[in-house]
Amino acid sequence: MANRKIKIIFIGTPEFGAIILKKLIENEYKPDLVITASDKPVGRKQILTPSSVKILAQKYKIPVLQSEKIENLKLKIESLKPDLGIVAAYGQIIPKNMLNIPKYGFINVHPSLLPKYRGASPIQSVILNGEKKTGITIILMDEKIDHGPILSQRSIEIEKDETSTTLYPKLANLGAELLIETILEFQKGLVKSRSQENSQATYTKTLTRQDGKINWKKTAEDLNRQIRAYDLWPGSFTFWQKRNGNLLRIKILKARFFKSIGGVAYSVGKILVVPQNEIGVQCGILYHGTKGSIKGGDFLAIEKLQIEGKEEMNAEDFLRGHPDFIGTILK
Repeated sequence: MANRKIKIIFIGTPEFGAIILKKLIENEYKPDLVITASDKPVGRKQILTPSSVKILAQKYKIPVLQSEKIENLKLKIESLKPDLGIVAAYGQIIPKNMLNIPKYGFINVHPSLLPKYRGASPIQSVILNGEKKTGITIILMDEKIDHGPILSQRSIEIEKDETSTTLYPKLANLGAELLIETILEFQKGLVKSRSQENSQATYTKTLTRQDGKINWKKTAEDLNRQIRAYDLWPGSFTFWQKRNGNLLRIKILKARFFKSIGGVAYSVGKILVVPQNEIGVQCGILYHGTKGSIKGGDFLAIEKLQIEGKEEMNAEDFLRGHPDFIGTILK
């Protein structure tokens, strides 16, 4: 890669990938081809919607290919004879027999400090686990998930009240900057790769809607982290059974943990009013002893919530409209 003009294939789907793609274009690394996921039905009306990456590629008149299986595009990729492939949040594994199609292989922009947090949900997982820092790792891809040698890496601090919504663009922009620097160094022949310490590897999973179900037996601090980690997807929810028997699904949008006063413990999941007219929910402390007993601990103070199908509301307004909420137990 002796000059700035090289043939690039860019592969990605969500906004994370779009932010990186835009930075490539702005820095004169406009890809010759973009590959992204197929258009998906979105919303109640299930309107077929293109990915963020596709929308941006079309804006800049970059050819776009889509397929449910990337191996179906192998011949078209080969015909382009690319120099470099770049992957940023695609969602499919690139088969081994395709990794060597680009002259210099495929590189991946991964939002964690590899080898920690390999897999599909690293941004959510670092918040969920209470990490103090995270970052971006750029690797030369091999056939294993997030396994290849590291080309470059950069870390950032995780703020105290960080959410996926706030951390996601920070990491995407950091990834875009580091990618440009890495390509420039790659072109000059200055990049030195290093193997990952595979013994230190940790893994994340593909999240489902059910992962957002709140277990009130967990500590308030754990649940606060869950709500912040899952605010983009899949969200955090619980069920409220009204006194008339109706069961309503409620999304918890914003909360904080609130220390128990005077050591008083209520039934786990019980709803109370805490200072500032917020909703307090009794959370648990799980003991892993012989009895595995659960005891009431701190409270989760809910600041913003939403009954499914209704508008989101702050706690005070919600309580005005639903005074029977207090004293019931969330499921």
